[in-house]
Amino acid sequence: MCRLALSLAFVLTVSSRGLAQDDAGVKQTIAFVQKLQTNTGGFLSMAPQPNIRLAPNLRATSSAVRALHYLGGKVPDHDACAKFVDSCFDPASGGFADFAKGKPDVFSTAVGIMAVTELKMPTDKYGPAAIKYLTENAKSFEEIRIAAAGLERLKAQSLKSKEWLKEVAKLQNKDGTFGKEAGLARDTGGAVVTLLRLGGELSNRDHILRVLKEGQRPSGGYGKGVDFGADLESTYRVMRCFVMLKAQPERVEGMRTFVAKCRNEDGGYSVVPGDTSTVSGAYFAAIILHWLNQK
Repeated sequence: MCRLALSLAFVLTVSSRGLAQDDAGVKQTIAFVQKLQTNTGGFLSMAPQPNIRLAPNLRATSSAVRALHYLGGKVPDHDACAKFVDSCFDPASGGFADFAKGKPDVFSTAVGIMAVTELKMPTDKYGPAAIKYLTENAKSFEEIRIAAAGLERLKAQSLKSKEWLKEVAKLQNKDGTFGKEAGLARDTGGAVVTLLRLGGELSNRDHILRVLKEGQRPSGGYGKGVDFGADLESTYRVMRCFVMLKAQPERVEGMRTFVAKCRNEDGGYSVVPGDTSTVSGAYFAAIILHWLNQK
């Protein structure tokens, strides 16, 4: 109870003043993320754990640099980080891998582009090739969803946007929502964001917003399971949709409370309350709080 009370006090303080680097709690979270950078320039997904082999990877690095952006912090060794991101790029395919000399995939390519733009690396070196790779390789909804997010960072569209929109439409319910039952809000949020990023039209905004607001769980967050639990990743998906629709959840303070429950004593955040702090948890928390502070 004591840790939760302190975490909640931190989040409420941040919510009233914004994510300012002079807040002690924010400084602690910045330090948590910064300590994850290794001598390779890349970041670990979490602090070193006993009996767990960890290595820096592109997904963690992309989350770290974007988390630091929203927290108001800096990448400790920017140049080394940029070199690590570059080492994950495969010029032959145009994609990014999660590790240097690894096999490129759609998700790593999309988050690689996010890291490139955040670090202000030359987009003309990576952008055209990455666009081609994403266009040729994104097939499933999850691949299309993350590809659209990566292309948005480049202010670009795929030549297959219309085809991708058709794939998204196949998942749509008659009332315009996506998914079913406990996952309705999460799936609707993620799909609507993808639809809008691809240039699609949303004709039932009011109904979509009602579904999203009604899907907020007792904890204040959003989830995908039937046990009414919530997680920061699902909450991020729905909150991104609210932002694109220029709206806010029904219980804003409830969402802040949920974010507070995910904060740990090390200054990091776990994706679900009570779990180990991760760089993705820190990113989700930072950007959710940033969006909640927008007027």
